[in-house]
Amino acid sequence: MFKKRFLLIALALAGAGAALQLTQGTASEVPIKPPPYEPAKRDKDGQIAAAGLVEAVAENTQLGSLTSGTVTKVYVKVWDKVKVGDPIFSLDDRELKAQKQVLEATLRAAEATAERAEDLARRWATLKDTGAVSPSDLYNYQVSAKEAVARRDLAQAQLNQVNVELDRLIVRAPIEATVLQVDLRPGEFVMAGGKAPVLLGDISRLQIRCDVDEQLAPRMRNGLSGKGYLKGESVQTGSAERAIPLKFVRIEPYVIPKVSLTGSSIERVDTRVLQVIYQFDRPTNRAIFVGQQMDVYIDTDDHAATK
Repeated sequence: MFKKRFLLIALALAGAGAALQLTQGTASEVPIKPPPYEPAKRDKDGQIAAAGLVEAVAENTQLGSLTSGTVTKVYVKVWDKVKVGDPIFSLDDRELKAQKQVLEATLRAAEATAERAEDLARRWATLKDTGAVSPSDLYNYQVSAKEAVARRDLAQAQLNQVNVELDRLIVRAPIEATVLQVDLRPGEFVMAGGKAPVLLGDISRLQIRCDVDEQLAPRMRNGLSGKGYLKGESVQTGSAERAIPLKFVRIEPYVIPKVSLTGSSIERVDTRVLQVIYQFDRPTNRAIFVGQQMDVYIDTDDHAATK
C-alpha cells in the first residue's frame, strides 16, 4: 500500500515539473515583430493605394540559352552596359567544331564530284548531233550531274546548319541595356529552358508594376495620375516633398494572383490583383534599384483620365 502511495506521489511531482517546463518554454517565445515599415493603406484621402515593384523601363529581360551546355566564358559583369549583339556568355563548342571540320571536307568532295559531273554532261551534250552518244546516255549524264549538284547543295546546307548551331552557343544581348544580375560562372552547366542566369534591363528610366487589389480594380481608369514613395516614406514628416510623380503607361487587363507581398501581418496571400504600369524619372537625390518595393497612391479624382 505504501509503495502505491509513493508511486502516485512521484507521478504527480513529475507531471507538475513537466507542466512547469512547458509553461516556461511558452513564456520565453519571442513574439513575431511587425514589419519595419507600415505598408500602404488600402484607401487614403480617396485614393487607391497599391504596392509596386520597380522594373526596368521596358521590363526586365531574362536571358537564357537555347542550347544546353557547359559555360566556357562569361563576357559581362553586373552594371556593364551592353548593345544589341554583344556577347554575354558562351558554351562549350568543341563537338560542333569537330562536326564542322567533317562537313567542310564532305563539301569539298561534293564540289569536286559536281564539277566533274557537270563538265562530263557538257562535253557529251556538244556531241549529241554527231551520233557519238545516244539520247538515253546523254540523259543519264545530265541526271548524274544534277544529282552531284544536289549532294553538293546538301553538304553546304548541313555546314550552314552547324554554323548556326555554333553561333547559338554564344548568347548575345537582344537589347541595349544594363546588366542587372549574373548568376553564372565558367564551368557551370546551363539547361535549355531552365532558369535564366542573366538579367538585363534599360534603367536609364524606371517603371513600377503596381498591384491593385481586385476589390479596387473597378475604380481604375486609363490615364489616372499617381505618386510613389519608397517604403515607409509616405508616413514620415515631409512626405509630400519625397513623392515621386508617376506617368501612366497601361493597365494589364488580366487579374492575377498576388505574388509581391509587403510583409503586413494581415495581408492575404490568396488575393488577386490588377497590374497597372507607371513610369518615372530616376530621382537625383536618392537611389532606387530594380526589384525595390514602393508605396503607390493613384488619384481616382483625376479628371484628365479616360475610361
